[in-house]
Amino acid sequence: MTRMRLVTELLIEEIVEAIEQSSSVYILTAFLMKSGVDLLKKPVKEALNRGVEVKVLTGDYMYVTQPEALQALYELDDRIEIRLWKSNGRSFHPKAYLFQFEEDQGHVIIGSSNLSRSALTRGVEWNVSIPAGESEELHKEALDSYLKLFLSENTVPVNEPTIRMYEENYNEVNAKTGQFSAFDAEDEAELMFGDEKDYEHVVAEPKEPYEVLSPRQAQAKALEELERTVEDGYNKALVVMATGLGKTYLAAFFARRFKRVLFIAHREEILYQAKRTFEHVMPDRTHGIFNGKQKDGEADFVFASIFSVANRKQVEEFGQDAFDLIVIDEFHHAAARSYQHVLDYFSYSFLLGLTATPDRMDGKDVYAICDGNVAYRIDFIQAIEQGWLSSFRYYGIYDEIDYSQVTWLGKRYDEEELLGLQLRKDVFDNIYQAWVKHKQTRTLVFCSSIKQADFLAKSFTDKGVACLSLTSKTSARDRKEAVQKLESGELEVILTVDLFNEGVDIPLVDTLLFARPTESLSIFTQQVGRGLRLAPTKKSCVIIDLIGNYRNADVKLSVFRNQDSEGKREAGVAIPAVPDVCSIDLETKVIDLLNELQRKRKPRREQMIHSYYEVRAELGRDPSYLELHLHGEFDGTQYKAEFGSYFAFLKEAGVYTDEEEQVYSSYRQWFLEVERTTMTKSYKMVVLSYMLSRGVEQWFKPVTPVEVASYFHQYYMSETYRKKIDFSAKNTKAMWEYDEGKVARLVAQMPMTKWANSSKGLVTFDGETFELTFEVDGSSSGKVNEWTREVCEYRLHRYFERKAGR
Repeated sequence: MTRMRLVTELLIEEIVEAIEQSSSVYILTAFLMKSGVDLLKKPVKEALNRGVEVKVLTGDYMYVTQPEALQALYELDDRIEIRLWKSNGRSFHPKAYLFQFEEDQGHVIIGSSNLSRSALTRGVEWNVSIPAGESEELHKEALDSYLKLFLSENTVPVNEPTIRMYEENYNEVNAKTGQFSAFDAEDEAELMFGDEKDYEHVVAEPKEPYEVLSPRQAQAKALEELERTVEDGYNKALVVMATGLGKTYLAAFFARRFKRVLFIAHREEILYQAKRTFEHVMPDRTHGIFNGKQKDGEADFVFASIFSVANRKQVEEFGQDAFDLIVIDEFHHAAARSYQHVLDYFSYSFLLGLTATPDRMDGKDVYAICDGNVAYRIDFIQAIEQGWLSSFRYYGIYDEIDYSQVTWLGKRYDEEELLGLQLRKDVFDNIYQAWVKHKQTRTLVFCSSIKQADFLAKSFTDKGVACLSLTSKTSARDRKEAVQKLESGELEVILTVDLFNEGVDIPLVDTLLFARPTESLSIFTQQVGRGLRLAPTKKSCVIIDLIGNYRNADVKLSVFRNQDSEGKREAGVAIPAVPDVCSIDLETKVIDLLNELQRKRKPRREQMIHSYYEVRAELGRDPSYLELHLHGEFDGTQYKAEFGSYFAFLKEAGVYTDEEEQVYSSYRQWFLEVERTTMTKSYKMVVLSYMLSRGVEQWFKPVTPVEVASYFHQYYMSETYRKKIDFSAKNTKAMWEYDEGKVARLVAQMPMTKWANSSKGLVTFDGETFELTFEVDGSSSGKVNEWTREVCEYRLHRYFERKAGR
């Protein structure tokens, strides 16, 4: 394998030889067949035993991939990382085999061969085998592109739950068509179906640097809190700042105290913008890009693409103590696992997470990566109250489209079906009339697809409006020119898809028009932020929002809610309380629609159940209460609010076995008590945590305050934030130095007495002994212990999360 060459048969020999020399093996195959897995079992197993990194990405397009192939690969070794591309009808046909060698060499094979016996042996196939020496740039680009695809939000991990879900869909499709059910291991055909569709990508303009050499407003406050966090002994923190308040500048100011910094982002544009920001704050330090094309890893400040550092070999080019500070920007975009090796590998002094939208509306784990420690948080409503962002006037306009006719694909609506309803004159006329009535001078219109953006652009032009459609197909030069024309007034409207979600600012935009269903509240929040930048001539931002019977319509107003405000009700609809300089106006038909959606609420319940199964698929097992809260689409409290209790939710979701349903029925009142008991402090759950720590056979037996005292004291002293929140009042501060008698008296007076008085007889305390008043059957003890522990862990985490204002 010393030169580039064409391989037309027996590709397996080339692949096996490369695996035997590799330090990493990355396989990309459109379709996966068990016969192909069988061919590679032995060399892959031997490679894993040598410590080789193995990743496999395959697809579900047309359900050609065999479930038994996924199962065989999954069972081969748990050290293989396998992901499945969810095509949602988009054609998926890549075939590539990428290898890295210890001597910093590599090898790429790209061609027509999927992972099947026929394709790797005697089938009619063409593949180009390219050693890195022939084209080092191509090898780097292929590696970078592979990791972007592998870590895409379109992929899910392959594990038992995802294999079962795929198998159900596979069987359903084959029952209808019968096309793929009779594959022979020696005669698997390469199948090519369908046409490529236009799929847009998030693209953003690099932001021009401007003169800011000292922290402004929110930056100064956040910096102060970060400094306090460091002084308190934390080594991780999350900062949540609304779009437009300067998170990158904050990171740069904070980074001045560190010698070397690694800044990680999910998009290349953010890297270059961050590099310019850091150069502006610290021009005397060195700054370098580390991505698929550049490897400036020796600089003081290294700005790295997650797709580069997610590669084990590349990240291990750095010493483990190479960086004092790691900054992760907008990390809600990537699954936490993609960062885990980076965070496990480096022995950093501090980890800083930055985001504008931490809420779990996109099924991502946001808080856990920083151990739940939120150093500073300010949403756009609070920023408006401070005068740091523009005020807004929100108009909810009734959308005539019936979205119940459109297929929901898990995270978005079917594009073709949606277009069939959107590309109509009457739909445009409704949009145009609302725009003419409420618009100001410069408008940004958010669309759901390129075709819709082009259709609306033509329709606006026909009305004599100066406008342009900007999409991912528009060149960077044309995008920049269009923005300049909008700012100068030559253009009145720019229509876009997801082009301006992040990383670009047009402060003079004073009108936002949402002509798309709100599929993600996080993206909606980011898009609202595009209009809230302050500008000398801008008094306020007008937000014109088409509201129909789509998913999230009944909860989207929550993005305008300040958690400290109660709000009001208008004809039954909850209207968030917004600052006096802002307003929310809803058409009567919108109010009627929202009331109707809230009455039904079934779509939301189905969405919550769907979220549970998504998390289960991601983890490869049933998630705990806390894991669902951290990784799922909904805050844990919403399950209790919607279903009455978390366990009632599990029952409706069909999670229980017959035996578990019996346990739930028998101990329902106890589970409700643990989940609902009032917690003005965390003390009750700490007592319960001690009881559970005694083991499955002992946890439910009586306990005394003296027995609990040591565990109780250590729980608060072991974490600074617990001590600050719940163990710093006058009556507890004196107990920082352990005194068994004092702590035991506190346990008796507070959690034990109070819980006994409020538990409706489920627990009692006679001044000496705290105990449950019901029997726990031996056969049920393990499950009751497990579920009680789940609620206890969740409630402790949620309590401190809430108290810290997270």
